[in-house]
Amino acid sequence: MESVLAFLTRTDVYVGIVVLILFPVFATKAAHGIVDLRRKARGTRTTYEKEQEREPIGDLLKENKKKIDDRIGMNADITTRNFKLGEDGPSSALIHIDGLVNVEEINNFVLKPLMSDGAGKRKHWRKDALKQHLLDHVISVAGIKEVEDIESGIKGVMTGSALLLVDGVEVGIVLDVKGWKSRAIEEPPTEALVRGPRIGFIENIRDNTSILRRLTNDPNLTILNFEIGDRSKKDLAIVYIKDIANEELLQEVIQRVKNIDIDDALESGYIEQLIEDNYLSIFPQVQATERPDRVMGGLLEGRISILLDGTPYALIVPATFAMMIQSPEDYYERWIPMSLIRMLRYFAAILSIFLPSFYVAFISFHQGMIPTELALAIASTRIGVPFPTIIEALLMELAIEMLREAGLRLPRPVGQTIGLVGAIIIGEAAVQAGLVSPIMVIVVATTAIASFVSPQYGMGVALRVLRFVAMFFAAFLGLYGIILFFLLLCIHVVKLRSFGVPYVTPATIYNWSDLKDFIFRLPLFVMKQRPKEFFPKERTRRKF
Repeated sequence: MESVLAFLTRTDVYVGIVVLILFPVFATKAAHGIVDLRRKARGTRTTYEKEQEREPIGDLLKENKKKIDDRIGMNADITTRNFKLGEDGPSSALIHIDGLVNVEEINNFVLKPLMSDGAGKRKHWRKDALKQHLLDHVISVAGIKEVEDIESGIKGVMTGSALLLVDGVEVGIVLDVKGWKSRAIEEPPTEALVRGPRIGFIENIRDNTSILRRLTNDPNLTILNFEIGDRSKKDLAIVYIKDIANEELLQEVIQRVKNIDIDDALESGYIEQLIEDNYLSIFPQVQATERPDRVMGGLLEGRISILLDGTPYALIVPATFAMMIQSPEDYYERWIPMSLIRMLRYFAAILSIFLPSFYVAFISFHQGMIPTELALAIASTRIGVPFPTIIEALLMELAIEMLREAGLRLPRPVGQTIGLVGAIIIGEAAVQAGLVSPIMVIVVATTAIASFVSPQYGMGVALRVLRFVAMFFAAFLGLYGIILFFLLLCIHVVKLRSFGVPYVTPATIYNWSDLKDFIFRLPLFVMKQRPKEFFPKERTRRKF
């Protein structure tokens, strides 16, 4: 007790308390200033594409090929097939990237008709008549697009199409003959379910949109196509149900996507970070998923999904804290057991944040609140431990986090072994060496297990970070520090928004129809209304 009083009378302790109280205030002010600057910068962006001058395609094949070679250089994987239309027709060239096109389709439906058909006869030599004849009678490919500038033609080649250039014709013809290899559709490895569809998104955006089309035959399912990236163009799709999604929400999503200014979006995580409301928040404000059934469930609630070519992760907006705790399996099983499991997830989320901090607070400041027998048992296990409780907790938590990260990065068979065996060996060795107490190993192991319960990886990472912050608050102020941290956390999440929707809804709106699918999941026939928090055009789910 005397050591605690001596600790509380030190000046640096009070300075630390003042810093802990004032820091969130100044951090919030600075965050708002940075967000304002970010919003102003969105309207004054300059892109790489705008700086380029679009050079038109001329009527001389030789010059057009030289312009393309000057732009893309001599690449080993770019193939140029020179030929003549028919027997005595004008010279032509077909340009494509080896490995991105379907060679069989090019041979059978492009080159063979062009070289054997009478397209090169003199009556077709006029450029307008020749182009129209090729499009109407010769080329038997479904996807055809005319381009008038070199940049558009190069873009078509780089995205897996073939560019047809004909001497004397002042336009290029982009042929959709894509044929690259893609991963087979399989179960999502990061969102496995006991009961549910065994199908997940892959890296091809068109395969992903077709999966969504297979899940519903509703003609109101709408897909809007966009392109993002200044140097490397990527296809992006905004998916929504036309007669359900709120129009203002849709326009906000479209505007944020259009404001993205980036060289290349390698993964949907780039999009997520560029469209979220508060990039300084630890909580994910956009839901990322590999499961098409989760996306379709969100669309039927009035939410909007974003798909990006090259990644299996789809984004769903808006997102709330409750959605990060829910799983699609909650609706596939009966409501009573799944309501209990959902409550278990909420309890595990709280446990993963506060369990180590409560242990630190009780052992360091509030020993009198511990039952006598338990206090004696804990004291006996801590005999010989050279570190304070906070250092002991930090050492074990950091060891667990390193093992978790190592298990993710190593090959799967080795990673599972390292994660399991490493945790057992390190925990046992640390106890035998007297560096940590056995009760601390139990606390850390329980916390690690609780953090795995979260169905969303992004939310699990956020809870793990908050755990360390709560431990520092507990080390400085004990239970009062935990209460202060909890209040600051509540203030933050209440102020947080995801596309205008409060992050902790329906807890703050208190709408009875939305509370039916919050902590408990009531029977499906009771949930007749779509969530009011998204302001859907049609609120009724079922008509009785």
